[in-house]
Amino acid sequence: MTATPIAVGLSAVIVAADGKAPYALTTRHADGMAGLPHGRFDPSGHRTFELGLRDWVRAQTGFEPGYVEQLYTFGDLGRELPQAELNDAPTGARLISVGYLGLTPERTDISAFDAVWRDWHRHFPWEDHRQGRPALIAEAIAPALLAWADAGGKQSATRLSRVQLAFGLDDQPWIEERTLERYELIYEAGLAPESVRDSGRKPVKAPSAALGEPMISDHRRILATAIGRLRGKIKYRPVVFELMPERFTLLDLQKVVESILGLPLHKQNFRRSLDRSGLVVGLGQFTQATGGRPAELFRFRREALREGHASGVQTPRG
Repeated sequence: MTATPIAVGLSAVIVAADGKAPYALTTRHADGMAGLPHGRFDPSGHRTFELGLRDWVRAQTGFEPGYVEQLYTFGDLGRELPQAELNDAPTGARLISVGYLGLTPERTDISAFDAVWRDWHRHFPWEDHRQGRPALIAEAIAPALLAWADAGGKQSATRLSRVQLAFGLDDQPWIEERTLERYELIYEAGLAPESVRDSGRKPVKAPSAALGEPMISDHRRILATAIGRLRGKIKYRPVVFELMPERFTLLDLQKVVESILGLPLHKQNFRRSLDRSGLVVGLGQFTQATGGRPAELFRFRREALREGHASGVQTPRG
């Protein structure tokens, strides 16, 4: 029996955010689709996976990564599709991809490269609930998924339960961390453009805008994994401050948290929780950039990390 060669790829989800949107650093491809910065791990040239990742991100986008952490290892069959091929990978290799999550407080200028900071809601429009539950869920996504569940035969009840739990239907709560579950349901139901592409089937009709913009290979799945991870992690570790400048107002911080979660927060309860957390400290300086009454500037107490009791920020819903 001939052993299947293995190629290890590295992919990065680099996130920035402001009060308007959360952004992922993406590369642009000839077919018009976006991808994540990625490349092959070189055992002879890269001392570690992370150093290899940093090299690829710099080469493809010009961005210098700061905070990064390992996200997940993706090894599903089918990643060897042409769009996921790596330079110099052995013919017929099984592709294993190690994903990383990076955070940055600034969308740096990358205009000299074929890359762009892209609002991740372009790929997941159903995830933004800051102005209320998106109508596209009830109008397009839920009917299509419920029809898929109904056609599942012996699996119909299981499919229906998965749809209800993932999309908060029939009095189930919306759980923001279930980003990956929602995308995988759309993919499994054959609704995502990627699922049509990967199966080799011809699309029955043009993809609905409600299903979001596709990405190359399984990069939308990797991005969904990163979004869910980040949404959960900001609640138990102070990583959200990696997205903030050195000085910020409490409103700035709230808007960034809302941007990441895709949910509105209760302003007073959010500020009370920050007061109790000891994560921020006022600087006694004020800004009128908000357009209203002067707002005090704060900084993150990085010494809280050394004190060993730093948690994340509480996210009381508005």
